[in-house]
Amino acid sequence: MQDVFVHSSAHVAQDVRLGAGSKVWINVQIREDAVIGENCIISKDVYIDHGVRIGNRCKIQNSVSVYNGVTIGDDVFVGPNVSFTNDKVPRAFNADWKITETTVENGASIGANATIVCGVTIGEYAMVAAGSVVTRDVAPYTLVKGNPARPTARIDMAGNRVGDL
Repeated sequence: MQDVFVHSSAHVAQDVRLGAGSKVWINVQIREDAVIGENCIISKDVYIDHGVRIGNRCKIQNSVSVYNGVTIGDDVFVGPNVSFTNDKVPRAFNADWKITETTVENGASIGANATIVCGVTIGEYAMVAAGSVVTRDVAPYTLVKGNPARPTARIDMAGNRVGDL
């Protein structure tokens, strides 16, 4: 792992691929077969499950859990305490359990304490407001907020409002 910083308290599986310039901070756990792109910041207390894919130049803030089945594109911001799910019908024991995949496309931003229910796609440069609960797809360049999250505005790549919905 060339040009990568991994804090001494982090647990990173041997077969994890960490891109050049990435930083893994205090108490992070990254499981087997995960791939993290270049120049990413994985902040304190983050859990990244096996098989997760994270693109380049992403920032995953404190106390986020990214479960198997989640794919994150390039230039994505995930705020503190965001919750991703990967099971539509969670049970402690279920022989028929299947992962439900979630995709966060390039440039998207997810605010603090948002919940992303599995099976959705968050479109390019979309923005999820803090505390929102995303239960369906978010269109590219759209701001959503609330519980359940509803589209409220069109935005540009920088997150500036460019029109109402």
